[in-house]
Amino acid sequence: ISESILPPMPPMARTDGLLASGAAFAGVTSDQISQIQLSAASVAEQVVDEDHRGFLIPCRPESISEGDSACARQFLGETARLLYRRPLDEARLTELVDIARYATEQTNDFYDGLALALEAILLSPEVIFIVDQTEPDPNRPGEQRLDDYSLAARLSFLLWNAPPDANLLLAAENGELSNPEGLARAVDRLLASSRLEAGMRAFFDDMLGFDDFNSLAKDPVVYPMVTGATLADAREQTLRTIIDHVLTEEADYRDLFTTRKTFMSMSLAPVYGTPSSDGWVPYEFDESSPRIGLLTHVSFLAANSHAVRSSPTLRGKALRELFLCQHVPEPPPDVDFSGLEEDENALTARARLRVHNENPSCAGCHLITDPMGLSLENFNGAGLFRETEDGAELDITGELDGVFYDDISGLASAMRDHPKLSYCLVNRLYAYGTGGPVTLKDDRDTLRWLETQFIDGGHKLPAVLRDLALSQAFSSIRSIELPSVNIAGESSMPTNLNDDNPQLTQASAENN
Repeated sequence: ISESILPPMPPMARTDGLLASGAAFAGVTSDQISQIQLSAASVAEQVVDEDHRGFLIPCRPESISEGDSACARQFLGETARLLYRRPLDEARLTELVDIARYATEQTNDFYDGLALALEAILLSPEVIFIVDQTEPDPNRPGEQRLDDYSLAARLSFLLWNAPPDANLLLAAENGELSNPEGLARAVDRLLASSRLEAGMRAFFDDMLGFDDFNSLAKDPVVYPMVTGATLADAREQTLRTIIDHVLTEEADYRDLFTTRKTFMSMSLAPVYGTPSSDGWVPYEFDESSPRIGLLTHVSFLAANSHAVRSSPTLRGKALRELFLCQHVPEPPPDVDFSGLEEDENALTARARLRVHNENPSCAGCHLITDPMGLSLENFNGAGLFRETEDGAELDITGELDGVFYDDISGLASAMRDHPKLSYCLVNRLYAYGTGGPVTLKDDRDTLRWLETQFIDGGHKLPAVLRDLALSQAFSSIRSIELPSVNIAGESSMPTNLNDDNPQLTQASAENN
């Protein structure tokens, strides 16, 4: 059944870096309900269509023009079990069979009746939302934990980005997820499946904010070789690189910021200046290339730039927020941007933005974004490499939290070795998997333990996923609150605030 039947849904709010966390606070508007109803009707019609019913419906009615309660009960019971992610109680199943029978009587078509009952299932809140159901925790008197079916759903959505399959639901039905051995078997099966790739693609797509690519565009006059297809491939390139590195190779997560291995497509080759080839092929930049790690991918560089030029501030902000989990505040409301005119004679971003050094309202935030963003100025707003800007040589020296470097390789190494890098990934995985943003009050100990496990295990993603899935915290109920942000502050400031230091040029988030 084609996904094209689904109408576009209004966007959810990104909360603490994740759309998945924002979903914890999402409601459904009347317009969304209408869209969901249209989708449900379309899905139901396609399921019972002659082209699909043969392999989607496990039984046949004795007569299409008459009802067949036994066949309806079989199909609706099996289908509802998958969609609700748990068996239906007898009363609800009987209601659905009655809906199918009544509709069949009205239309003289058994499959029309099934379609209406299936539509009713698809519109159920328990299907649209992930509803955690709990039971007393025998190991912690007075506490609650997820029941086996809710735990199965949490595991499957984290690792596969999909509802539980029949085997996982059977394990839940048999109570296997309530004991350590059974839970470990189930988790290991999910981790060993090829479907883990889809799950982790969904996670990193969310973590990196790649949903913004749906509306990303570059000025075709300024960047004629960068089309919508180019940007779509840039997104895909980064996801392929990440999945190959952390799953196929099971390599150190931190090395994503220093690796020269990636994948190349026909539309990306001109942007990177590499040989063209059909389809996706592995590609490795040589040691002399400025392309090193995720920060030099077109996806990161183009997404964090303006339509017609690069933005050191946006790039530095994204670096901190995406990979270090540090929030960079928006400009204060009392900043007078009209007084921050750039030097029209300045040729480079570093020179143009010196004026912001003189405004204390701007300096606080820009000191923690621009030194790294300016180090990426060898790449224009579309991510193409350049040695000069308007004929002027580029100064790409910089500093990241006390680590000074001379070039892009230095920035890549500083990012790889940053103490917050591992913590941030663990933070995002935990929030993504358990359904809401972390709170230091409740989650600090769990995050510290996970970070230690991640570090001691060599920064391997499959291992930390297993640790998370088997932890007591993962099967527990969390109180979800809007997060208090971790603001990049004094510990993130450059250590030398000398006005003569070119690394400390400030930039306005509005104008740069």
